Amino acid sequence: MADSTSRPPDGSAAHPPVSPATSGASADADGASGPEEVPLGGRTPTGDAQTRATTAGRTTIPLLWALREDATVCALLDAADEFVAAQGFTEHGQRHANLVGHIAFNVMTHLGHEDRTAELAAAAGYLHDIGNVITRASHGQTGALLAWQILQRLDVPMADVAHVMAAIGNHEEQHGEAVSPVAAAVIVADKSDVHRSRVRAAASIAEDIHDRVNYAVESSFLRVDPHARTLTLELTIDTSVSQVLEYFEIFLERMIMCRRAAQVLGCDFRITINDTPVL
Repeated sequence: MADSTSRPPDGSAAHPPVSPATSGASADADGASGPEEVPLGGRTPTGDAQTRATTAGRTTIPLLWALREDATVCALLDAADEFVAAQGFTEHGQRHANLVGHIAFNVMTHLGHEDRTAELAAAAGYLHDIGNVITRASHGQTGALLAWQILQRLDVPMADVAHVMAAIGNHEEQHGEAVSPVAAAVIVADKSDVHRSRVRAAASIAEDIHDRVNYAVESSFLRVDPHARTLTLELTIDTSVSQVLEYFEIFLERMIMCRRAAQVLGCDFRITINDTPVL
């Protein structure tokens, strides 16, 4: 592993220290790249969220910021994460929401979409799991209805609300389709967030394949090449914890959904694991 943390004999997850997610999109100077390949976001080995800065002159995302500062939204997201934790699922709280919102925004921005459309993707990414506060089953649909009420209260035009609702309601592979570029960006951003820092402290790595696969991922990063029109999910996996085959055993349907979403964005979806192309 990339850190010295070991797992207890019972196989439960002993986590490395995790820092709070960054509050905005900040550039990683050491990982800077040319304009043809832009690393957009993911999680470092310590679990920190890392997001590439957006376009020059655009350092804030007003609608996302309004949602992050809204007490009702924060309370609902916190409760939703508490409820999915009680059901044994990985982290679905504000850390995940913030990262998905930023990645969705950056995907849209670097692929040349208008600022407002990118902002709607950020809002949909941030709110996409809020329906878990009602029920895990069909949480995309319940979340879309909650988002409708929240965004109306924030005086967001109904045409924009509709795009956010559609993206939230279509982000799960069981029922969802990339019905728009906003929805496609949210799908790719959401499914790219696999990482050991999302595994709960009480999880059993030995017994649960989902926890084991997530815990094996030491870093994840989504990279866009706007000229080649590719979106590449770059993963570093500790194969002593979980073999690569297990990743595809549980996430194949999600990766197919990402491929279709990338096509809506006019791109090809690719995956590299431990620097080896696998898709």
